[in-house]
Amino acid sequence: MPRDITKIKHRIIENPYLNVVLYRPEIPANTGNIARLCGAAEIPLHLIHPLGFEVDDKHLRRAGLDYWDEVDVRHHSDFESFLENIEGKRNLLVFSRHASRKYTEAEINHGDYLLFGQETLGLPSHIRSSYPCYSVPIWGKVRSLNLSTTVGIVAYHYLHKMGRF
Repeated sequence: MPRDITKIKHRIIENPYLNVVLYRPEIPANTGNIARLCGAAEIPLHLIHPLGFEVDDKHLRRAGLDYWDEVDVRHHSDFESFLENIEGKRNLLVFSRHASRKYTEAEINHGDYLLFGQETLGLPSHIRSSYPCYSVPIWGKVRSLNLSTTVGIVAYHYLHKMGRF
């Protein structure tokens, strides 16, 4: 019987450099790749429900994630409950292919939250218009970058900018 990963005791990261937030992720492999990045970089991963997949061992192992207990994962029932948990603590920066400002223009601070949208729908317009919104440039003729690629580009750029490496 698969274990529900919400019941696994996770590593807690105190005073993290960044927080990665996924708004209703749909593809377990993307979430698995992002979780791997978060574990490697010691970044908490916030998952805003509903998710497009089950959070159990079976689904996550298929996504290549067999070290879930090494990731500081935090579940939020919806966007509003997520906001209640971070209210006034740090900045929330959102990322969308629809943004005109590039991610390199953002003012980033220790502990900030980086919010990424669904693979197919992105973020709702009311969220994009309520918070500073940035994009990763695309020069070729593709619609968008893969979610896990985008998170990796942005997170490691900001970690470098803050002197993490």
